[in-house]
Amino acid sequence: MSRKFNFSAGPSTLPLEVLEQAKAEFVDFKGIGMSLIEASHRGKDYEQVHNESIALFTELLGIPKNYKVLYLGGGATLQFSMVPLNLMAQNKSCDFMVTGIWSKKAAADAKKVGKVNVVYDGAAEKFTSLPKGGLKFDPNAAYVHIASNETIHGVQFQQWPDTGKVPLVVDMSSDIMSRPVPVEKMGLIFAGAQKNLGPAGLTVVVIREDLLEIPNDLTAYLGYKTHATENSLYNTPPVFAIYIFKLVLEWAKKNGGLKGITERNEQKAKLIYDAIDVCPGFYKGPVQKEDRSKMNIVFTLPSEALETELLDLAKKSGMVGLKGHRSIGGCRVSLYNAMPVEGAKALSELMKDFAKKKV
Repeated sequence: MSRKFNFSAGPSTLPLEVLEQAKAEFVDFKGIGMSLIEASHRGKDYEQVHNESIALFTELLGIPKNYKVLYLGGGATLQFSMVPLNLMAQNKSCDFMVTGIWSKKAAADAKKVGKVNVVYDGAAEKFTSLPKGGLKFDPNAAYVHIASNETIHGVQFQQWPDTGKVPLVVDMSSDIMSRPVPVEKMGLIFAGAQKNLGPAGLTVVVIREDLLEIPNDLTAYLGYKTHATENSLYNTPPVFAIYIFKLVLEWAKKNGGLKGITERNEQKAKLIYDAIDVCPGFYKGPVQKEDRSKMNIVFTLPSEALETELLDLAKKSGMVGLKGHRSIGGCRVSLYNAMPVEGAKALSELMKDFAKKKV
């Protein structure tokens, strides 16, 4: 089979060697006579996978000892509810920086739980830039929420906001494990796995331990403390997704860890942005350069007909998933960790050649 370069925004491409290992172990996991997805989540075979994945994730991301790693379901979207339900349980308000669709949706859900102060709203600029300071956060807020990378509009925080003593909550669904982050400066991180960590079905939460002690009257599953106390085994976890997550982490460690991942992601993003910038009259990248995402690169062409022609040409050349989100159109190049540099090179060359022929 000829593997395509999959630039989809999610679910996204996974490392080929991870897929091959999962294929080899799927029917008979390490000689136990059954698949891991058939084995009890209380048994030693799965327990080893579970605990080793947490340890490896903690090591690679540099998670301090006073934080807990939780495995949950429901995608990042469930966290739009769980965060305010847990952290605003004492009738506090929260601050939001609305920088794209996903932070906008999270704010809408938080408003159903308590008071939301929108300290920044990028809608007027069509979500093409990020704030450069000067924001006033409420020192009594329960937390400040940001999305570190907005997949649809292609903006990414390169500098983290200083929220003082107020916990910073970061939705890292689309750029977790793509670069070093100062976890110790954040109160809570959450991320759906299906972009950089593995398949859909697993959501990872990294939470500072003191935030687990906020009193609430939530039902068991909705409380973070339930999952922290039970090592994310309060109910049956998404065992197969966690198994693939562990394989992805092993692949990442073998390929240079976070340092190697960061270097490759920088290289891939540069290849695509160079193709855009060398033809500024043909390719238009709407995002301000200092706020450009290295995960999701968005651009338009002079007409929809040319966009369709480019997408068709890319598909014939083995490159798929490049159509922009339906809400804004255009093209979108997702360069998650498992996308090889060769894929970015191939697309960059195709874009440059296409522009030369059409200009």
